[in-house]
Amino acid sequence: MALDSLPPAPQAAADRAALLRQQLHHHAHRYYVLDAPEIPDAEYDRLFAELQALEASHPALRSADSPTQRVIGQVLDGLAPVRHAAPMLSIQTETDTRPEGARAFDARVRRELELTDEAPAVAYAAELKFDGLAINLRYEAGVLVQATTRGDGETGEDVTQNIRTIGQIPLRLQGAADALPAVLEVRGEVYMRRDDFERLNAQQRERGEKTYVNPRNTAAGAVRQLDPAVTAARPLSFYAYGLGEAVGLPTFARHSELISWLQQRGLPVNERRRVCEGADELVAFHRAVEAERDALPFDIDGVVYKLDRLDWQRRLGFKSREPRWAVAHKFPAQEQATRLNGIDIQVGRTGKLTPVAKLEPVFVGGTTVSNATLHNLFELRRKGVRVGDAVIVRRAGDVIPEVVGRMPGERAAYVPNFRMPSACPVCASPVKREQGSLEHRCTGGLFCAAQRKQALLHFAGRRAMDIEGLGDKLVDQLVEAGLVRTLPELYTLGIAKLSALERMADKSAANLLAGLEKSKQTTLARFLFALGIRHVGESTAKDLARHFGQLDALMDASVEQLLQVNDVGPIVAESVQQFFAQPHHREVIERLRAAGIHWPEATIDADQPKPLAGQTLVLTGTLPSMGRDEAQALIEAAGGKVSGSVSKKTSYVVAGAEAGSKLAKAQELGVPVLDEAGLRALLAPAHG
Repeated sequence: MALDSLPPAPQAAADRAALLRQQLHHHAHRYYVLDAPEIPDAEYDRLFAELQALEASHPALRSADSPTQRVIGQVLDGLAPVRHAAPMLSIQTETDTRPEGARAFDARVRRELELTDEAPAVAYAAELKFDGLAINLRYEAGVLVQATTRGDGETGEDVTQNIRTIGQIPLRLQGAADALPAVLEVRGEVYMRRDDFERLNAQQRERGEKTYVNPRNTAAGAVRQLDPAVTAARPLSFYAYGLGEAVGLPTFARHSELISWLQQRGLPVNERRRVCEGADELVAFHRAVEAERDALPFDIDGVVYKLDRLDWQRRLGFKSREPRWAVAHKFPAQEQATRLNGIDIQVGRTGKLTPVAKLEPVFVGGTTVSNATLHNLFELRRKGVRVGDAVIVRRAGDVIPEVVGRMPGERAAYVPNFRMPSACPVCASPVKREQGSLEHRCTGGLFCAAQRKQALLHFAGRRAMDIEGLGDKLVDQLVEAGLVRTLPELYTLGIAKLSALERMADKSAANLLAGLEKSKQTTLARFLFALGIRHVGESTAKDLARHFGQLDALMDASVEQLLQVNDVGPIVAESVQQFFAQPHHREVIERLRAAGIHWPEATIDADQPKPLAGQTLVLTGTLPSMGRDEAQALIEAAGGKVSGSVSKKTSYVVAGAEAGSKLAKAQELGVPVLDEAGLRALLAPAHG
């Protein structure tokens, strides 16, 4: 029975429930956020139990923001995808990890703002860079209605039920309901404190269960659980640091003012933030935080600088998937000594053989490391490491740990140099090294099980064919059961074959088949990226698709023709030409086409001007007959660029049904707004 169809509760009970909710929210904030409780735990539990009893007697009193509803719902079948109203973009990383690297960012900002040397110092909001999981919290009229992970920046996963279990995150924002924004998306980080992590592992050891590797992975795994009760059992914390979509938000001049306002609404923000005036203060902030890094109660891997003035943020805007007005300034890599117990070979998606160091486990950079890359045979020889040596291991943030070199000292006994195998350790195919290359590769292609699995995972990835439900474990099952040996065989799967797999119910099988069917409509750029052509990443795939427009033209292109593509050099051109020259690859492509995979074919002559060359468009809302991917593909084929945010430099905003804040922003800045018909008119020269 729906709550609105239940009989109303007596007024006295409703008033008491409202008072209890208010008191419990207040005391939870004091306990979880301020770490300054006003009442003992027993008193909180008594108030909580009273509210539970009232809601049990009068179900109509239950509300989404009630403290009793933090752990609700059944185990989920899966995490549903959610498209972000405003993209969750990554932040550019300053490559100079020394404190002076802050000066490079300041100089870049001043140059792009066209500030003279005599202009006053620029103010920056300086914050800690938390090592956790980025989360978007959506509040409507002050009530938490949805929480999503970052995902690929455009689409994340719905983790609302799990996030509700985190005591630091308010279910209702503080303040009068009529003074709160109609929509407020809060961006922040879910993380685990070091002391909470140690207590959790102590409990695991007491139970004789497996311990967790590091706080970051443990927090991320807890948020993405399918059972909210499991998440509730993990001690998670949260800090807010920014916004997504906002409707009805008060006007702020500075980012620092916005963060203080979020704190007043009951959201936890880190107190170690400050406003820095100019490069010297940024350098001092970086040095001070790095010095106290190990003493902090949680893991960080650097600091973040943001332009404090919001109008200047809007003025600088974004480039690709990163804001121009912010940078992540990481700390230098951390290093520890350990022993090299052995060297294994890992076969990658493209057949590359990588020597991997098997180490005596050592804690470095916030995690226990037992494996580290040795890159290739020549790098291994250059470093002079051999099995049994004492070695230095380096780890920085999410970068794969690497062996830096051996510790000084004599070896106890002679140990021969490591040699790369002549046959693939997975499929026994011959191993070859191209002339002039440092890499050894398996020649087994898709016949090699290691490459087959990785090729399938890459093909199904969110930025490739985006096949929902096809993850690591299922790919392992499909390959090991012999059901899928090549990419086209994915599209021959049926309910009967899938349901026979372990832990694959009819519903899960149907969901996967639906995901496969949906993936058949894609873009040429996504399809090219999904094929896993060596040296062809997302950007290059888009450049190739934009230049040639049609797959057949690309497949028959010579190296000379490929070199005419933007940012394609000799190595990439040779790799692409050789890929399409192989009959096996052409057969795979034709079978994929025969399976129904298709995309809008651009018909622009590569030798003619692009009608949208040099123009930037923003898509928002749902177009009547054109999907977002199709619209983006057509715009890019016409020489235009698609951005995720609106600025004064935006040429057009293409708005469909349920257009959100981007439309309002365009109207505020006077950016021309088009509907689907207007977009097609712009594209008309490309199809005439």
